[in-house]
Amino acid sequence: MFTATGSDWEQRAAALHLRTGLLIDGEWVQGSAEPLTPISPRDGRALPAISAASDADVDRAVRSARAAFDSGCWSQRAPRERGQALIAFAQKIHDNAEELALLISLEMGKPIREALQTEMRAVVNCFRWYGEAVDKVLDELPVTSPNSLALVTREPAGVVAAVVPWNFPLTMTAWKLAPALAVGNSVVLKPAENSSFSALRLAELALEAGIPAGVLNVTPGRGHEAGRALGEHNDVDVITFTGSPEVGRKFLTYSGLSNGKRVWPELGGKTASLVLPDADLERAVRATADGCFYNQGQMCTASSRLLVPRADRDRALEIAAEVARTTLPADPFEVTTSMGAIVSENQLRSIAGFVERADAEGAEIAAGGAERFDAVAGGSYFAPVVVGVTPENEVARREVFGPVLSVIAYDDLDDALAIANGTEYGLAAALWSNDLNAVHRVSRRIKAGVVWVNCFEEGDMTMPFGGVKGSGYGRDKSLHALEKFTDLKSTWIELS
Repeated sequence: MFTATGSDWEQRAAALHLRTGLLIDGEWVQGSAEPLTPISPRDGRALPAISAASDADVDRAVRSARAAFDSGCWSQRAPRERGQALIAFAQKIHDNAEELALLISLEMGKPIREALQTEMRAVVNCFRWYGEAVDKVLDELPVTSPNSLALVTREPAGVVAAVVPWNFPLTMTAWKLAPALAVGNSVVLKPAENSSFSALRLAELALEAGIPAGVLNVTPGRGHEAGRALGEHNDVDVITFTGSPEVGRKFLTYSGLSNGKRVWPELGGKTASLVLPDADLERAVRATADGCFYNQGQMCTASSRLLVPRADRDRALEIAAEVARTTLPADPFEVTTSMGAIVSENQLRSIAGFVERADAEGAEIAAGGAERFDAVAGGSYFAPVVVGVTPENEVARREVFGPVLSVIAYDDLDDALAIANGTEYGLAAALWSNDLNAVHRVSRRIKAGVVWVNCFEEGDMTMPFGGVKGSGYGRDKSLHALEKFTDLKSTWIELS
């Protein structure tokens, strides 16, 4: 499929016109906070400084979104017309997919192949799906007496603030924007500090697709400035957030300190991949290792815990270590690369720290280590790690957000479920078995919002995505996501 080489992508990166301002009311403006100074993790080069939003800039963006909402230029359009605009937006994204993929690869180190074939495909599909779905969501007509008419309608909430992470910068953005826009809201988007270029270009394409000025505003900035300002703003009706538990809980506090706005948090995970004794061990272990190392392990659903029967523990370590040794980081601009750079030096040091502490706790390191990997000079690269640990080890309990797989032995099913459910998280899990009865019983006992059986990271836009427990309660994807961004209105009409 690809004909461009790494040097071709590098030349195209050098020629990129990078948007560096805030997008407010359809215009590029300069932020008044200290600019962001992004570094490309591919080779450590400094990228152009990006304007950062202050409290005043965020207020201006919210006021623009409110004015657009109140004008009805978007909120009062027929659902079919909004849907057509979103489909046109999806086509714009498709037509500019290579540029957007290159921006993602440049700013957060994702392999260009994955950025284009996986992320951009998901983004296009998301906007197109909601564009096609929105005019098919029906209101309710409750049965009443002949002298009355009752209506239950869903109306847009108003101004939505979307705060998104850097690991899948445009996929996560699409999961927030598409349903919020589909039902008529205006949005203020705060992208992650590491991935603002792709978000700004995406918003520019929204304007080109005919989405009115002010309906989508973008305010890059720091979490404690732009993010907090959105969380505390009294004219924001809904916050949708994906990120760490610590930051997500701050948004709940911001809501309580301001107008009590709804907060929809998705707060990370510690996915357990539970292999039952009858399963195909090699298939399960290889799929789990691939799921842990994909996107450099920087996924909230990364299958970072492999639970196997105690008799299979050593063999599982061997198989996983083999996958690790054949999945090594390389230049993200090379089209054959499947594992790219870690997003930043800080994140790399955090991952290495987990490995160092696991080693100090007596973990068996079967592959990799705490040392950085030399792929591209100046870049931030880290090779996959496989460790044999007990459930009590820190690396088996906390979210590493890096390519570190913990292999854990269990004694029986109750022990396995206690381990699988024994962290603060409850986002996703995988279950491997050929016994349909066991699959049904065990999947119901796993405390997670998503359970994959004999597969990993499968699904489509029809299925909701989100967690339980410390992973939050927000739900992205599917028609259920529309509920986050609408208000129910009950209207009773007396006809007599």
